[in-house]
Amino acid sequence: MKLLTEALWVFVLFSFIGWLAEFVYKSIKERRITNPGFLTLPFVPSIGIGFVLLYVFVLSFENIVMLFFTSALLLTLYKYFSARLFERFYGFKWKDYSDNKYKLNAYVGIWEPFVYGLIGVLSVKFAFVPIPTLAGAMPFLAVILIPAIITAVIIIDTVISCIMVAKLQKHLKEMEDISKLAEKEDKDISNDELKKEYERKIFESARFRLRLVKAFPDLESYTYEKQLEDIKKRHNLIMERNKETYERKIENKEDRPFAYGLSFSKLFWLFVIGSFFGTLLETLWAVFIDGRVEMRVGMVIGPFIPVYGGGAVAITLCLYKLYKKNDVIVYVASAIIGATFEYYCSYFQEMFLGTISWDYSDTPFNIDGRTNLTFALIWGFLGLVWLRYIYPFLSRLIEKIPKKPGKIITIILVIFMAINGVLSVVAVDRKNKRAENIPPKTVIGQFCDTVFTDEYMDFIFPHMGTKETFAAGREQEAKQAAENSK
Repeated sequence: MKLLTEALWVFVLFSFIGWLAEFVYKSIKERRITNPGFLTLPFVPSIGIGFVLLYVFVLSFENIVMLFFTSALLLTLYKYFSARLFERFYGFKWKDYSDNKYKLNAYVGIWEPFVYGLIGVLSVKFAFVPIPTLAGAMPFLAVILIPAIITAVIIIDTVISCIMVAKLQKHLKEMEDISKLAEKEDKDISNDELKKEYERKIFESARFRLRLVKAFPDLESYTYEKQLEDIKKRHNLIMERNKETYERKIENKEDRPFAYGLSFSKLFWLFVIGSFFGTLLETLWAVFIDGRVEMRVGMVIGPFIPVYGGGAVAITLCLYKLYKKNDVIVYVASAIIGATFEYYCSYFQEMFLGTISWDYSDTPFNIDGRTNLTFALIWGFLGLVWLRYIYPFLSRLIEKIPKKPGKIITIILVIFMAINGVLSVVAVDRKNKRAENIPPKTVIGQFCDTVFTDEYMDFIFPHMGTKETFAAGREQEAKQAAENSK
């Protein structure tokens, strides 16, 4: 059980680290943010499996020479057979070394075994050392459930991704035989017209197009180079269409759609949508990272976390004019804006309410425990995706709302969110004063005492507290970890 648990942690951690390394390398190489993953999630399972093989088979080796050559042989064989299996399944080579004179075969470069040997030595001597300590420092259930749940999600993501690419492979093969297509479609049109229509159906499917472009950024194909190039061109057309969202100008006010441009209505809808999806993100984070199901919201009524909604608005306002800039500039700007916004949200919450909802004091590179480097990097990624993809889509979607109903709904939502905000602030204040046995002085305070009880507040705000309570919680976790390690 101990070996299985540690192997799961190795798989999860190094699948992510492998994705991160490829992300940084390809982003620098291509001079733009490039997601290298085959999956939707930021993991590369093939790399994780390679490190699991090292952990299981060479961890006990003490002789560095033996460790180097065994690692080189083990990972080279793994690379060779996995590449062969991949080609057999899809008909593609993930990376083709046929034209490279420095190769062992068409699947492995001659320099790769030396790199694999070095990776094996560094992993055993350095990278694997903290794994047993990490596993021993966590509660028994958490140390098993967290990597098991993440692994299960990775497996599901892998299966879905493989199915989608296999379906596209099937459609591409069907295009080779026009006579079979004619029989299948049973249409009285020419072969050229039939082929164009079938290509349009395949390539205009965003699901297939984006999956293939994402899955095989460096794909070498024997048969479908033209089709794949067409797919990438259509993907670039989507990016051009997204740019038009920022550049479109409509001079005639009568022709302008609802929430045109960066109007109050547009920003308010972005705030509401961002607040809602913030709740979804926090819920998923609780399940897959913290290993538990719990309510995580930021207001007393409804699934809204204003920090995310405010962050969406702040990033939109600050980055709107940067849509033509390099991805790296957008990423860095998003990271700074997001981290700054998160810092001040925590600061003002503590100043006005005497509470905080997060504390990163025990994490590296944190600023007063209110934000840290890790979340700044996450904000950078979210900001980049928001500017390039999400905002243009949401902007067009919001502008499709009819003008008159849109104005009415906006007014209703503004009133609701304003009342919700006031009640949330008063409810938190009353919870603190109830702890000091201070009775309410207003009707709103009495209402909050009746409806938003301590049990309800603890349920919807499970992590809200003071810096002292967060510090006490960390001390308790440290003591528990010390006891478990004995």
